[in-house]
Amino acid sequence: QLQASGGGLVQPGGSLGLNCAASGTAFSMYNMAWYRQVPGKQRELVAFISTSGSVNFADSVKGRFTLSRHNAMHTVYLQMNSLKPEDTAVYYCYARHKDYYSRAFWGQGTLVTVSS
Repeated sequence: QLQASGGGLVQPGGSLGLNCAASGTAFSMYNMAWYRQVPGKQRELVAFISTSGSVNFADSVKGRFTLSRHNAMHTVYLQMNSLKPEDTAVYYCYARHKDYYSRAFWGQGTLVTVSS
């Protein structure tokens, strides 16, 4: 199971952090990601971190967002800086086993609203 937290309301230019906590074992065997979705649009990949710690970001958030994982704590943390109104969305945490792709899980969404 994945538990996402940290969403909320923030002004443009502000910062917010999202945390995703995973239960169960073998967290280090899972690639982790954050997606986001706005009504009427497809869910899009925001950031990805592999089991080895390699990270990738959507072009729209490069240079503003950072992603880290703490395997011992079974958590991933998305730090969002210089937020823009277009970052407003429901953010979802996602986990997929690095070898067994059918072992994939979504967390519940957490709403991020960027507005003045």
